[in-house]
Amino acid sequence: MVLEFHKMRRLRTAPTVAILVVAVAVLSSFSLFSGSTQETLNDPDSMPWAGLLTTYTLMSAMTSPILISVIASRQTDIEHSGVGWTLASTAGYSPGRLCQAKLITLSIVLVPAVAIQTLLVIGIGLLAGIRAPLEPGPWVGYTLLLFFVDVGFLAIHIWLAAVVENQLISVGIGMLGAFLAAFTFLMPGPIARFIPWGYYAMISHAGQRGGSVAYITPEYGWVVGFLLIVALAFAVVTHRLNRIER
Repeated sequence: MVLEFHKMRRLRTAPTVAILVVAVAVLSSFSLFSGSTQETLNDPDSMPWAGLLTTYTLMSAMTSPILISVIASRQTDIEHSGVGWTLASTAGYSPGRLCQAKLITLSIVLVPAVAIQTLLVIGIGLLAGIRAPLEPGPWVGYTLLLFFVDVGFLAIHIWLAAVVENQLISVGIGMLGAFLAAFTFLMPGPIARFIPWGYYAMISHAGQRGGSVAYITPEYGWVVGFLLIVALAFAVVTHRLNRIER
């Protein structure tokens, strides 16, 4: 894991993540400064915080798959280009174990990234003039689920980047995933459940209800089930990677 953090420093992973975190926060809050929106920021009945959370959820769904695919690809591609798999195996670290180390270290980076992203969105909301009471529960719940779904896709892309040397495939799938994640907001819940990137919409804690914005309760059972399937699949495929000579 120490070596993985050194690789991250060389790859400038932290600045890459930081830039996208700020971009998501700004894009999520941009509409707050329009004249029509400014008139409703102090009205609790208009649910300004729920509206902001809805926009934030959509922007995260459109950008998170791309960010995850890029950092996973960069962190793994270095092994292909520098015969890292062979060197690691010589030191006693199998490919599967190396992938697990990459997942843990990149997940550690995502913890502050996702938390700061949410705090920035809330901070910009306050700066824009929202004075309605903030309900922290939906924001905390969404932030936690966003982190776990990000980690799930991080595992998928690390495995994909490990078995396919052409990293354009992994990043391309991430870009396609961003499109599908945004599109699933328009789909009925039963359909979104069976599209992996649909879980960026499934974890939403706010959305349209009866023509107005309101807080909603995600289907936690489906989200937990998806994460468990990904965790089990990652454990199996990394175990199989240990049998592959590189």
